[in-house]
Amino acid sequence: MNDQRGREWPRFFMLRWQTLYFSPRRSIVSVFTQQLTHMTQTALSSGLKVGALLLLLILIYTGLYTSDRITWLMEVTPVIIIVPLLLATQRRYPLTPLLYTLIFWHAIILMVGGMYTYAKVPIGFDVQEMFNLSRNPYDKLGHFFQGLVPALAAREILVRGGYINGRKMTAFVVCCIALAISATYELIEWWAALAMGQGADDFLGTQGDQWDTQSDMFCALLGALTTVLLFGRWHQHQITHSVVHNI
Repeated sequence: MNDQRGREWPRFFMLRWQTLYFSPRRSIVSVFTQQLTHMTQTALSSGLKVGALLLLLILIYTGLYTSDRITWLMEVTPVIIIVPLLLATQRRYPLTPLLYTLIFWHAIILMVGGMYTYAKVPIGFDVQEMFNLSRNPYDKLGHFFQGLVPALAAREILVRGGYINGRKMTAFVVCCIALAISATYELIEWWAALAMGQGADDFLGTQGDQWDTQSDMFCALLGALTTVLLFGRWHQHQITHSVVHNI
């Protein structure tokens, strides 16, 4: 009997020590994690609002100084739709910082392209002269981001929702979605050309290139492949460890 009690006492003290040491430790870590998550969410929300304000100022500036307001409006319509939508959903469904950042730059590309029209953006002429190109390549930058950003957005929705298993299948579906969006945009350009006639030249920005549609979609594919091959691991890390994991 005494031997049994002698064996129970060390076990009793061990359990008490674990209760006093590990339980508070877990509580401290839990509280710290919650506070860190709250701070990260607050910083993300503040950054999103600042970014939206900057985009609004750029939108106003480009709208005031554009030479063709109808073409400008057609080019910046995605910005006018997407930015308020992101602000409205940032608490319920916050995106990764990487995706927000790329959307920000894509919006700027769209607004600058709308201000000058894609075929006449000054920096595009500089690049054209530097590399001895046959046309202003700014339009191709826009289509590259047209594949890059939708592919990243599609990847985020698919991965977070668990809709597809396997990295290879996810990459394939993401590229297919990006190409489908690119094809839809080319159809919109076609409809605009039919509706506006010669007035659609600035919106289309073909610059006399008969293969403009095919090269636009190829640039979108390059953007989607960049998402899969270059940003995939970085994006996955943010999905796993950033605030979106705590939704």
